[in-house]
Amino acid sequence: MKLVVVLMMTTVVAVGARDPELTTDFAVPVGMNASMITGDFFKFTGLRDFSAAPSTFGSKKVTHIEFPALTGLGVGVTLLEYKPNTLNPPHTHPRGSELIYVLAGHLDVGLIDSANKLYSAHLHEGDLFVFPQNLVHFQINMSKKKTVRAISAFGSSNAGTISLPRNIFGSGIEDELDADVGHVPTRRTVLPVMEF
Repeated sequence: MKLVVVLMMTTVVAVGARDPELTTDFAVPVGMNASMITGDFFKFTGLRDFSAAPSTFGSKKVTHIEFPALTGLGVGVTLLEYKPNTLNPPHTHPRGSELIYVLAGHLDVGLIDSANKLYSAHLHEGDLFVFPQNLVHFQINMSKKKTVRAISAFGSSNAGTISLPRNIFGSGIEDELDADVGHVPTRRTVLPVMEF
């Protein structure tokens, strides 16, 4: 009986993690008259001037919040810029798979499956790589001089992002564990290993 309840709950959670299905051609925002919608409703200009701060990894996401025309369509996009020697740290997307396309430069990427196996690749301009939904993955620009630009498409209008370093080390868990089991690695002792 317990197994049946667990399976039912898992199914409900999995179904609830998807974008809602549309019963019309597209979603009309609340308070907007559908007859007043023009082609501009389907256009987004917010990526034109994006640039990451110097010496950092930066991203500009476009979800149904920034671009209401995406509501219910099951797609989202993020423009990514990796300054030299920068990392998009290990993270997951709980509500959608990611397909990354390298626009300029070379990018090292990796994902870790549920059996804890690492799959990595070196991407060139024009290459694609897919990160299956909810698997831990990362990207690194190993170049000391060149910036990398990429665009990621998602199988959700709001794929969500769970950044492992921020969620683990920003949660206070290291203090709780330290009190319970003694010394545990902290952000200061783990992250320097990841720096280049």
